[in-house]
Amino acid sequence: MKTFLLLPLLFHLHIPIKWIYNNRFNVEFSCMSDTTTYMLGDFTDDYGITYSINDTLWTQGPVIKYHILKWNKKEQYCIARNDVDNPTEAGMYTRIDYMQFIEMKPWTWGFCYTEYKASAEADAENAASADHSNPRKGCNGFPFSRMKPAR
Repeated sequence: MKTFLLLPLLFHLHIPIKWIYNNRFNVEFSCMSDTTTYMLGDFTDDYGITYSINDTLWTQGPVIKYHILKWNKKEQYCIARNDVDNPTEAGMYTRIDYMQFIEMKPWTWGFCYTEYKASAEADAENAASADHSNPRKGCNGFPFSRMKPAR
């Protein structure tokens, strides 16, 4: 009973939770429903760069980090704040457009740093989106970076 009283508080604070009850039912509940699950995990892009991505942090290589502020699953982008210790564009805001690939194995999805040095979150979000219909040139004239699961 106490668990149910605590759930509204966790929602109010926007704390990611997962609750599983395996007695008579299988119930799974999560407040991370805006995250696109195929993008979560460890990946390597077509340039050999490694990434680790979860619902709140996008890490590129060993030192570059983007703190994810919001996901827009419908329009396929997320907005992030560049880590203050990043070697370039520290503390700025980034829009990352993404798309899932079909029949492109081993590549399962791709992304584009559409805007990576916006001075405000709203500026990053209002940047022109990448062209999802043209993954070969839709990232400001360049291809989307293709991603495959890391080995």
